[in-house]
Amino acid sequence: MSAASDDGLEDEPAYRWPIPPAGGWTADDLDRIPGLPPHTELIDGSLVFMSPQTRFHSRTMRLLDNALLEQAPEHLDVDREMTVKLDSKNRPEPDIVVFPVDAVTSPNQTWYRPEDIILAVEVVSEDSRERDREVKPRKYAAAGVPHFWRVEQDGDKGFPVVYVYELDPATKSYGLAGIFHDRLKVSVPFDIEIDLTAINRRRTGP
Repeated sequence: MSAASDDGLEDEPAYRWPIPPAGGWTADDLDRIPGLPPHTELIDGSLVFMSPQTRFHSRTMRLLDNALLEQAPEHLDVDREMTVKLDSKNRPEPDIVVFPVDAVTSPNQTWYRPEDIILAVEVVSEDSRERDREVKPRKYAAAGVPHFWRVEQDGDKGFPVVYVYELDPATKSYGLAGIFHDRLKVSVPFDIEIDLTAINRRRTGP
């Protein structure tokens, strides 16, 4: 049993932070480093740890995940919080990805290839604002991911606002295709319509 500390809390064994090798971590290291917190990402060879999730973030992911699953054609599937191995030094974890069903190679796989990602979605958090607005979109575009959504919280209503981007294959950069408040309706990568005001609505029925 751990001894009690002066503040009345039990002393925890000291955690030994992983020491990066020369040149930084690689995408394959992410599956081998012991004791990493859930949802750790690799950006430019450095480990990035996630802060506790907010209710807005959790509810928005649930709303988008359910809607995309219901509306995706049979040859596509949807996952939450799966990493994408962009290259040897970058393995980010989008909040939601849409991909062909034949991209699944094993029930134990932990990442997808960028060429398999049809749509990547990032719900912006306070601690990830710069990564979600600048770093990750730039890397997804450079890797050829054709569609990217950035989702932010409306400061007045508290509902999601979805910024929809499409890849320009000539420049390998994203162009803004639309900003959606209250209701999202797009025809690519497939017909999608989502009531964004339903973020806090509980599902009923089967």
